[in-house]
Amino acid sequence: MGLEAVISEIQQKGRQEANRIRREGDLEVERVLRDAQQRSDEIKLSVETELTRQVEHVLAQETSSANLVTKRATLNAEKELLDQVYAAALAALRKEPVAFHERALRRLLATAKAEIGGGHVRVSRIDLPLIEALVKEPGFDVFTVGELAEIEGGLLAESNDRAFQVDHSYRTYLNRVWESSLKDASDLLFG
Repeated sequence: MGLEAVISEIQQKGRQEANRIRREGDLEVERVLRDAQQRSDEIKLSVETELTRQVEHVLAQETSSANLVTKRATLNAEKELLDQVYAAALAALRKEPVAFHERALRRLLATAKAEIGGGHVRVSRIDLPLIEALVKEPGFDVFTVGELAEIEGGLLAESNDRAFQVDHSYRTYLNRVWESSLKDASDLLFG
């Protein structure tokens, strides 16, 4: 074998070795790129999952907050309406005819007498003539008329020794009815 044949053979082996190294390099590049793409896909999926979770969390919080604001506004509106109904009921009581108030004061005075025996009775300015007439009647003459009271109707009574006080004002009775019937009234008005 001549020198040229040996050189040619070495060159051919060199090309083959270079091609083999290139093929192995290309395979290694492909493997590295595949691994990088797989890691990139995993990272993207993880980020998308976390982003979706965070978006759902924020949406849930905002929905909850909006529901709370709506519920609060609804409750405030319902309370305002119930307060108006309460005030209207109290005003309607005051608009009843004089005979109604006279009967009411007579019953309330009898109740106060049973509770405290006698004493001072206070009423609103409107009911003053009625109570002055009632305390002159036999049985109710154990009461004297005291100072005027800031009430819509009914009466306040206090024993002579000031040890006992009773509140038989319309507002007190309406409050009792209101508290015991508030749920029913609310259900009736607001379903």
